[in-house]
Amino acid sequence: MKVAVKKIDDANILVEGTVENSVIETNVDRLAKEAGKQMKVDGFRQGKVPPHVVKKLHGDKLRQDAESDALKSLMDLGIAEAGINAADIIGEPIFKKYDKKDNEIDVELQISLRPDVKLDGYEKVVPSFEKPKAEDKEVKDKLAEIAKQQAPFEKIKRKRMVKDGDTVIIDFEGFVDGEAFEGGKAEKFSLKIGSGQFIPGFEEQIIGMKYEEEKSVAVTFPGEYQSADLAGKDAEFKVLLHEIQEQVEAEVNDEFAQKLLQDDKATVDTLKEKLAEQIVQEKVSKVYNEELKPKLIEALVAHFDFALPNNIVEQEIDAKINAKAREMKEEELNEFKDNPEKIEALREEVKEDAENSVKATFIVDALAKKEAVEVGDQEVSQAIYYESMMSGQDPEEVIKYYQENNLLPAVKMGMIEDKLFGKLLGLDK
Repeated sequence: MKVAVKKIDDANILVEGTVENSVIETNVDRLAKEAGKQMKVDGFRQGKVPPHVVKKLHGDKLRQDAESDALKSLMDLGIAEAGINAADIIGEPIFKKYDKKDNEIDVELQISLRPDVKLDGYEKVVPSFEKPKAEDKEVKDKLAEIAKQQAPFEKIKRKRMVKDGDTVIIDFEGFVDGEAFEGGKAEKFSLKIGSGQFIPGFEEQIIGMKYEEEKSVAVTFPGEYQSADLAGKDAEFKVLLHEIQEQVEAEVNDEFAQKLLQDDKATVDTLKEKLAEQIVQEKVSKVYNEELKPKLIEALVAHFDFALPNNIVEQEIDAKINAKAREMKEEELNEFKDNPEKIEALREEVKEDAENSVKATFIVDALAKKEAVEVGDQEVSQAIYYESMMSGQDPEEVIKYYQENNLLPAVKMGMIEDKLFGKLLGLDK
């Protein structure tokens, strides 16, 4: 087996070699002999199946495995010849050539290495940032908003007709074709008029009703309604109005603050301080995501100069192409079928973005190690759990989905990036 190594750059080497058929045949014999010790074939004792019988039964598979072993040996020779550490190899090699001839196979494969990022002067490219403040008016407006949200509903003191924005207490029962349907009945049900909680047209017909009035409300279930039995069907609801409620203004005092903060020592001033912190955090988050983070990534990518592993760049190009394909209409996708020139042009179009993404990933990884920034698996799970709860999803199901689709490493990397950038920008102070 002949091997030659060429250095492409600091992150990529090219291994050229020739695998003779004699090497492959030797591998086939060895594999057939090993397999015969494990196989059970009629007419032979278990573990005593002759190699020629194994070859007859599994010749194609044996040859594939024999070629794979030979290629691994060739790659090992190339790694030794190049004097590189196997632990520095990243990703799978890229085959540039695999030419089968009568007596040999000519091979060229590109091996990529984890880049060595020299962390010099990165502090100088961190953009300056002045932490925002919470203005008194912003705190006052936020407090008023929360007081409105927390304001209780009470039965109105004088009887009048229902108007938009009221909360009503009603009994109702629904019928389709004169028959009551499952889930269409409730008593003393609280409904805010204008909330859109009910079928379109229902809430509007409650407007104008009076206390203890009974009314028939005619509606049509939407075509995409969750229950297939009711979707698109006309229905009639018998409705009885019990009372109308109005939202009363909540009194902002120490008791209100204690209830909201679940702290019996809290005061209105304490609540204002908490709200000011929340406002500042919201402002910081906005400016970080929209301005600081993109600027910092751009500055770091421009500052550092190092060779990138070509196989990782190719993977990122593939990912960006796939993302674009998901957004394309069928006619646009058809333009790329059987058109390698158009596909290659698209790959070239996204190449720079892909290189910058890969470069940024290695920079963040190196800086996180230097700055001792870590994110534990438990932190990742807690973050996903919290986000799931906030969006009304089942946290266990979401975490399971992330695990099954191998998405946890990407989430973890994103959290490390934000934690690192927060430290560099001084947002963690």
